[in-house]
Formats: sequence, structure tokens, C-alpha cells
Amino acid sequence: MGESNSSTDNNKAIVTHDKVEQDRQLILEAQKRGTLAKIGTYTRLSGPGWLQSAITLGGGSLVGSLFIGILAGVSLMWVQPLAMILGIVMLSAIGYVAITTGERPFQAVNRHINPVLGWCWVIATVMANLVWCLPQYSLGSAALQQNLFPELLSGMGGKIAATVFILVVVSVVLWFYNAGSTGIKIFETILKLMIGAVILCFVGVVVRLSFTEDGIAWGNVLAGFFPDFSMIFRPAESLLEPLQKTGDFRGFWSEHVVSSQRDVIIAAVATAVGINMTFLMPYAMLSRGWDKDFRGLAIFDISIGLFVPFLLATSCIIIASATQFHAEPARGLLPAVKKGVTTKAVEADAKIVGRYHDLLNKRLAYEHGKETLDSDKAKLTKLRQELPAADKRMAAMLVNRDAFNLAGSLERFTGPIFAQYIFGLGVVGMAISTIIVLALINGFALCEMLNLPSKGTPHRIGSYIVVAFGALGPFIWSGAQAYLAVPTSVFGMMLIPIAYIAFFLMMNQKGLLGDYLPRGGRRVVWNVLMGLAVILGTLGSFWAIYSRTGNFPGLGIQQRTFALILILILVVLGVIMHFRTKEEAR
Repeated sequence: MGESNSSTDNNKAIVTHDKVEQDRQLILEAQKRGTLAKIGTYTRLSGPGWLQSAITLGGGSLVGSLFIGILAGVSLMWVQPLAMILGIVMLSAIGYVAITTGERPFQAVNRHINPVLGWCWVIATVMANLVWCLPQYSLGSAALQQNLFPELLSGMGGKIAATVFILVVVSVVLWFYNAGSTGIKIFETILKLMIGAVILCFVGVVVRLSFTEDGIAWGNVLAGFFPDFSMIFRPAESLLEPLQKTGDFRGFWSEHVVSSQRDVIIAAVATAVGINMTFLMPYAMLSRGWDKDFRGLAIFDISIGLFVPFLLATSCIIIASATQFHAEPARGLLPAVKKGVTTKAVEADAKIVGRYHDLLNKRLAYEHGKETLDSDKAKLTKLRQELPAADKRMAAMLVNRDAFNLAGSLERFTGPIFAQYIFGLGVVGMAISTIIVLALINGFALCEMLNLPSKGTPHRIGSYIVVAFGALGPFIWSGAQAYLAVPTSVFGMMLIPIAYIAFFLMMNQKGLLGDYLPRGGRRVVWNVLMGLAVILGTLGSFWAIYSRTGNFPGLGIQQRTFALILILILVVLGVIMHFRTKEEAR
């Protein structure tokens, strides 16, 4: 029996080796034939970049893009692409190191940089995989229930059925990955098709909106791709008129808008590439057998496979959100006026009403003081009702809306079938593809923690842990969010610049790269780009952490205080391990 298993493993190894050599010859021949031939070959052989796309195009991208469109229209189209470019630079760096040296990155970081960073990196990755899988299941099951099959999947029974459907689809697709070289190819083809379907759904929405009566101002959209850093300090121009009408309290509303815009810009820089994404890329490349001859393909794959789908999907969501929500009061919050006559307002979503009241409460706290309002709820309700119409309109315009509000708003232009089914398919595709890749990353992380090969049963166990845990999302996410998401996001944001610094040091370490250390002009370009990513990533991460003034649930300690204490502890541990390693080397 043992001989049979060994023979099977050897056959798989031979098949994988032959496939790698075939791909190597295709690359070398394409390089001789010129740029077009090389691009064609690279496109055909790409893979890991699409894995990154699958995790990037998840609930976070959807929510972030929606909020950008609501807040600033198309003025901030440049934010996410710029942030992603910086992330791609760092992913290219760690990918270059991994396939040049052939070393598993976790082991390389522990040996050549610092084991404290290595273990923090893998622990933060596992935390992120488990926690962020929960809302993906919630998002996907909600789309199945609300958009695609509202009658069939109603109630708790429908929620369970939708969750089980997602779990089964994810489990089957993941099984292909561990089926050897052919399985990986099938797996990546499925992901490419899913990502392509997501993009087509959102592109279809924008194309349909282009033919409506109001259309889309494409000149403004294109202008929105040119970076305008002044929006860190001033509101979007389209909000200036309604801001002016708020009179004495324009300062409050302006500061709220500017603060929100600043948070969007900085958070995008800090989180465009999550801590778990930095872990995936090098392992995905090594699992395909890529080495130094594949470096050009690796950089092309990251740049195209990650950037293009991300750009298309997020841009379309921002455009759709901007056309429907920017500078427009949320439906049902204010009395509807038609031809000068006040009519019955459409019933507002309960979540929207709650967010709207929160904004009005902040405006009242600015005028009366938070302590006064907290002590008298009846007075708060009365004051809220008596607020000027301009303040109410401003709050109704700025209140955040979700994917299902957007789908509902599209019905009047596209009809219910297009709006609900096309948009619903896109949301489900985003959720499922993200769950798949979160699980895949967790398989790699578990294997690294146990120092086992990144394949077979250990990898499957690590993957299915996330799949099973994430299935709890539709039932526990709203209650677990504060207890799980807050510490995980703080830890992840804190480690992103540390990981970037580690990648920067690895790209400049001759003991690691040897003769393949970049030299001359190439080294200057690498260091300038990586240095810019490190600086902006560090500033963005620091601001994202510093702005977290709330307390950890049940602990009574401020989130930013916790993060700063943890950073200090890690720095001390890192210094101790650095000198200990040097002594052992002697």
C-alpha cells in the first residue's frame, strides 16, 4: 500500500515537473519572438494574479466603492487604483524574492529578517482569513435571498439553504486545487470565469445606465482618475451648494465630509493589499513550480491579473453608486415633493433610518454637547425633529447605503429583472470567489506553521477550517463583528507596513538574493517604488489605527492605545530576537 502511494506521488511530481518545463520553454521562445508574443504567452500562463483578484474583489471592495460614490461621486476614482498600484509593487517584490530563491517566504523572513515578524505575519493572516470569511458568507447568502431567489429562499430555512449552497460550491472548487497540476489549472480557470462574470455584471449595469435619460458624464469620470490630493482637506465640489445652505453649521458638515473623504483615501492606501494577500502571492507562485525564469511572467501576472479586474469592477461600482446616490437624499427619509406638492414618502430601510438618525445625533451633539443629549433621550428625539430642513437633507445625502439599496435604486432604469438578477449575480460571485481564496491562503498558512509541504491533506484541512467557520457568518456576523473584526483589522493594519519593510529589506539583501540582487538603474527604480509604498502604507496604517478611538468590547481599553502598546511589545521582542540570532550565528 505504501509503495502504491509513493508511486502516485512520484507520478504527480513528474507530471508537474514536465508542465513547468513546457511553460519555461514557451516563455523562452516567446521572449525571442518579441513583445506581443511574450504578452500572449504570459496571458495564457497567468494564474496567481487572478487568485489575488478573487480575494480583492470581495465585500470590502464593494462597500468601499459604494461609499466613495456616495460621498464624492466620481471625484475619487483615482484612490483605489493608486492604492492598488502601491500594493502591486510590494507583491511583485515578495514574488521576485520567492521565485528567485525558491525559499518559502515564512521561513525566509524568520531566517533573514526576524522570526517575530514571521510569526506575526502568519498569525495575522490566519486571523484575517477566519474573520473576513464570515461577512462574505453573509453577503452571498443575502444576495441569494434578496436578489436572486427571494420567494424560494425566504426566512430562516432560506438562509440555511443559501449558506449550504455557498459552502458546497466553495468546497467542490477547493477540492480541485489539491488534485495536482491539472486540478490547479481547473481551479484557476473556474476563478477566472467567476471574476469575468463579476466584471461583466457590473459593466452591464454601467452600460445600461449610460443609455438612461440622464446618462453618465464620462468626462467627469475620466477626470476623476487624475489624483487630487486637495480632497484630503476640502469637500467634493458637488456638495458645496447643499453645504452652503446649512448656514451656521456648515463647519460641522464640512468637517464630517472632509474627515470621511480623508478616511477613505488613507484607509484605501493602508488596506488595498491586506495582510493575508501578502501571504498568498509567493506561495501560489511556488506551488506552480515557478523559478527565476518566470520572474517576468510573475510581475505581468500580478499587474494584469490583479489590477485590471480590480480597476474595472470597483470603477463600475463607484460610477453606479455616484449616479444613484451622490448628493441625493436616501429614499424615504424626507417628504417626497412632486411638482411642488408634498406626497407620501417611500418607506425607508430600517438600517438607513438608523444611520440617518446617528448622523443627526452627531449634528445635535456638536450644538448642544454629547453629555446633554445622552442624559435625555426624549429631548434628543424632539430636537432631531426640529432640526432645519437643510441639516436633514445633508444627513440624508451622506447616509451610507449598501449593495441591496443600489440594486433597488436601479430598478426604475433597468427594470427589476436586470437590476436584481444581474447585480445579485455579481455580488454572489464576489462573495464566493473571496471565500475560496481566503480558504486557500489558510491552507498555506497552516502548512507553514506546522512546517509541512503546502499540499495534500494538511492544506485541505487548513482550507476547510475557514470554509466551515465562515458558514456561521449569516447567523452570527452582526453580533460577532465588534468582537472579531475590530482586533483583527487593527492587528492587520498594524502589520502591513512592517511586512512592507520586511519585503523592502529582502529585496536589498545580498545574502538572500546573491547574484540576483537588482543592480544599477533597476535597483534604483525598485527602491523608489518600494520606498514610496512603505512610506504611504505606514502613514495610512498609522492614521487608520490612530483614528480608532473606540474601545475594545468588554475590555475598556481604547483600540489605538492597544495597537500602540502591541507595537511597542513587538518592537522589543524583535530587538531581543535580533541580538539573540546574531549571538547564535557566532
